Amino acid sequence: MKNNHFFTKRVLANLLVVAVGIILYLGLSNFQAVSAVIRNFVSVISPFITGVAIAYLLNMPTRFFETKVFKRFRKRRVFSLLTTYFLALLVMALLIGMIVPQLIDSISTLLGSVQAYFDNINALIGWLGSALDLDLETTDAVMVSYTDLVNQLLAYIRSVLPELLNLTMRIGTGIVSALTAVISSVYMLAGKPKLIRQCRKVLYAVLPKRPVDNLMRIGHLSNSVFAGFIGGKIVDSLIIGAICFVFMTLVNLTSIEMPYALLISVIIGVTNIIPFFGPFIGAIPSALILLMVNPWSALWFILFIIVLQQFDGNLLGPKILGNSTGLPAMWVLIAIVVGGGLFGFMGMLLGVPTAAILHTLTSEFVKARLQKKGLTDEDTQKTPHKKSTDANSTGAE
Repeated sequence: MKNNHFFTKRVLANLLVVAVGIILYLGLSNFQAVSAVIRNFVSVISPFITGVAIAYLLNMPTRFFETKVFKRFRKRRVFSLLTTYFLALLVMALLIGMIVPQLIDSISTLLGSVQAYFDNINALIGWLGSALDLDLETTDAVMVSYTDLVNQLLAYIRSVLPELLNLTMRIGTGIVSALTAVISSVYMLAGKPKLIRQCRKVLYAVLPKRPVDNLMRIGHLSNSVFAGFIGGKIVDSLIIGAICFVFMTLVNLTSIEMPYALLISVIIGVTNIIPFFGPFIGAIPSALILLMVNPWSALWFILFIIVLQQFDGNLLGPKILGNSTGLPAMWVLIAIVVGGGLFGFMGMLLGVPTAAILHTLTSEFVKARLQKKGLTDEDTQKTPHKKSTDANSTGAE
């Protein structure tokens, strides 16, 4: 009976492997159809995914109010949620009220001065052509034509006019999705303890205890790494954006002109969330804007960004983030490039903490395997030597 039972389990395991292989084959054979179904499914549940992200970001302040401020209240969870969402809405309203009008004014001024900026660029191209002794045809080929640009812009507007109705519907759908995400985040935060207990019960009921314990440990590690990294990068980016704004404001008091300080500072602060490449990604459009105003302003700005990146990468960033990731610099670079290539902006943002988790788990696995074999770190660093043949040669003599 024991052999029959073992044989039955073995047959089921083999059937499961065959079924998984068939499913993978069918999925790869119809990759476009499968990817379309996955995209549709993700688009349907995207409000709830956004709600999970909002709940995760607001979980830390909610927990702070619940354990520190309202810990003696009977309904401390309710008061903590109300306080957290009120403060979040207040901060968003203040930022929108302070930043958006100035951004609109900066963009309007920028668009209104396009002709003058094009004249500056053409003058710069002409000066470079004379300085480098280029022929007239070469310089004329790269001259920026304001008329051509306006004509192309008008043609593009005419081509997208039929899409205005779809755009209106998308805006309405986006508002509904945003409200759904916020409401779902409230439910998730309000019922977080119950949801966690239910998930743990289901996992322990379905899976063996040891894999579930490992899964819980990985989840705790992932939460600590993600929370430390995301929270630290947000604070770091706010400080970098503020430093950029103060610098450009002070420079404007001198003879060097650096307009659109708030617009450029917002670009630098937002892109700084991306590790390593962030300041340079934000510096490219910012420098192009300043280049149209004054080439020397763009040069001074680029020098400032280089200094700011060094300050952030060597002093401010490590001070704020600490050792929240523990990832070597080479793997940070690989995680950003691979994550950005696969998933765009979110991949560049989340690639580093994800790689840090994988690096930690791999290190723990290697350490456990070495301990099982009775080896230490020092043993793995020793160079194996060939056994001496002196004894054999002596015996031969």
